[in-house]
Amino acid sequence: MTDALPADVSDTLQHTFTNTHMFKINPTRTPWRLLCALTAGTLTLPPTLSLQASPAMEQLFGILKAKGSLTQEEHDLLVSAMRADEAKSAAPATAAPASASILEKRVANQETKIKELESALSGTKGKIEELSVSASPESITKKIADQASKVEHLEDIISGTKGQLEEMSKVTDNTSSSAMSKAQLDEMLADKWYERLKMKGYAQIRAESIINQSTVNPGYNVANDPFANDAQSVGIRRGRIAFSGDVTNHLYMYLQADFFGTLSGSNVLQARDYYADVSLDPAREFRVRLGLSKVPFGYSNVQSSQNRLALERPDAINSAAEGERDFGAYLMWAPYEIRNRFKDLVKMGLRGSGDYGVVTVGAYSGQGINKTDLNGQPHYIARIAYPFELPNGQFLEFGLQGYRGNYVPTTDKIGAKAAPRYKAGGVNDQRVGISAILFPQPFGLEAEWNWGQGPVLSNDMKTITSGGLSGGYVQASYRHIFSNQQELIPFARWQTYDGGRKFATNAPRSQVDEIGVGLRYIPYPEMELTLMYTHGDRTNTSKVAPSGKYENVTADYIGLQAQLNF
Repeated sequence: MTDALPADVSDTLQHTFTNTHMFKINPTRTPWRLLCALTAGTLTLPPTLSLQASPAMEQLFGILKAKGSLTQEEHDLLVSAMRADEAKSAAPATAAPASASILEKRVANQETKIKELESALSGTKGKIEELSVSASPESITKKIADQASKVEHLEDIISGTKGQLEEMSKVTDNTSSSAMSKAQLDEMLADKWYERLKMKGYAQIRAESIINQSTVNPGYNVANDPFANDAQSVGIRRGRIAFSGDVTNHLYMYLQADFFGTLSGSNVLQARDYYADVSLDPAREFRVRLGLSKVPFGYSNVQSSQNRLALERPDAINSAAEGERDFGAYLMWAPYEIRNRFKDLVKMGLRGSGDYGVVTVGAYSGQGINKTDLNGQPHYIARIAYPFELPNGQFLEFGLQGYRGNYVPTTDKIGAKAAPRYKAGGVNDQRVGISAILFPQPFGLEAEWNWGQGPVLSNDMKTITSGGLSGGYVQASYRHIFSNQQELIPFARWQTYDGGRKFATNAPRSQVDEIGVGLRYIPYPEMELTLMYTHGDRTNTSKVAPSGKYENVTADYIGLQAQLNF
């Protein structure tokens, strides 16, 4: 080997590289430049894929320095970078993201691909070394050009493969459908629909006890809470399992079942959600939701019971759609950034409502969860909700919503009286509501209110007509995170409502005035413990008193709940 290439070889190389515009450099440094390109591509491999030939590389750097192809400074810089990369490779591997386990097979395939590229690069490196002893200038020129092109091609492939691995590590859930782009999904999950699905769920084991009440006939009764009465004290309130994911690039599915749904006082396996989101654009900012899903009215109604602090939803908002769900079709729009923000408000532990769009319009049956339409007239609904990020990093969400339709009530005899009558086709049912949520960072505040007209039993109990309604709630909370990441969240909620309870038999007027205080303690992400004390006065809408009327009852009760998340 010589310290420099012959003059005729240098002239040939300079002419070749100038005409091809491949490299605009000194030809006497071409082998070194190509080797640097190879080294750069090698050092950009993921730390877990370090080359096994590093001692040979270091020896090669020494030979090049001795021959004058590398200066002492260049030699030291390359060796230092290579050793630093080896140190990173030797460090203990951190825990893989949850999505890595889901796509383990895909990742293994990509790692195999990178190993094959390593082998190709190793062969290329050997050919470059052979060029230094080649006797033919023409041969050197052609081989260098070929190997330079191959190095560039292999580096592009390695870069793309690394990108795929990085994207795989980012595949996580959603509290709702994915906001990933079509190109990302095409590249990562083509023909692998089963890798797009995830399973999650939670269970709530609850015990409640009424401390005292003004009367036992009828006793205190909380709508939709089977534990807030004298008949049942302990059991499983909810047992949910959900499957969700992007079945195709345009179709997101969500299926949720409750193993402890109630039907006529008995626990049953019940469908809670069964809907599809059909994306209308590649960024998934516009989508149509079809099927059984939550009615987008109010913040507390669309917020999951898994994230809510209080044991049950406030009556004023929940009376609009008890069970929160119905069969419907909705057009939703939200910018890509805001869709991710909705998700982050859940992932950050701020107990957000999830992604139900910034603007939503649609139609739904109006008869309630898992009930068929009875009048052929859908309810129409519109909602606007936007989560602002304040300069100090705190989030503030405002919402405005309203719906209108005709509701067909369920009737039965009231004591000795005949079942009440109502207008054919149903009773006018319409509301508007506002929401304001300051997320707990650490102090949080929720407030919602709604007004409207809805089915309500007349004072003489003979008819059900449309009557006025109003009510809402205010809830304050404080989120404290300990150094070991455990959480303690004290909260207090006041709620009031005056209006018909349309989903109850005969739609009796319900009057609620309650205040409750509680604590939620989270020792582990998989477990949440809630203790809540409530004092209030409310109408027992499930039972008629001996007087023949629906009467109010005052009571104090306490509830304890253990929630298991998975």
